[in-house]
Amino acid sequence: MSSADERRPAGRWLQFAIVTVCALALTGCLRPLYGGAGGQPLQQELAAIAVDPIPNRIGYYLARDLRFALNGSGSEVVPRYRLKVVVKQNVQTPLIDTISGRASSATIVIDASYRLYPSGRTEPLTEGVAFTAIAYDRTSQSFANIRAQRDAEIRAAKTLASQIQIRIASALAKR
Repeated sequence: MSSADERRPAGRWLQFAIVTVCALALTGCLRPLYGGAGGQPLQQELAAIAVDPIPNRIGYYLARDLRFALNGSGSEVVPRYRLKVVVKQNVQTPLIDTISGRASSATIVIDASYRLYPSGRTEPLTEGVAFTAIAYDRTSQSFANIRAQRDAEIRAAKTLASQIQIRIASALAKR
């Protein structure tokens, strides 16, 4: 029995050594997203993206949130990239009140197609589509419905800006 007790500490050290060696071997495979892109820190690359104006109210909210997500510092940076976004918005009313015949809720479905162009180039560096669906309640008061829809659009713009910012950061980090 004493020989089995003597082997256990050595076995544990061996297991610990194997796990440590494997963990150290894998550390070279990981790279942080905001570590850098093309020799520059990724935050500087994101700040150098100029967002083209986006039409309509949801476009205004989305452009504002994208500018803040990409360059929240407010500092002036010479743009090296141009971001073009096209927004398609649709309002669906999945629930109808059977007594009044009015919609009791609505869902705003928004697709935002984006393309990131390097300055002076016509071929996009990256492109994609961000999607979100935001629900809101409707009442018999028209002003309350307008405000609820606007609040839903603001929430949708924040969600889309976050999705687009993460996708662009990932594309720039891969370069």
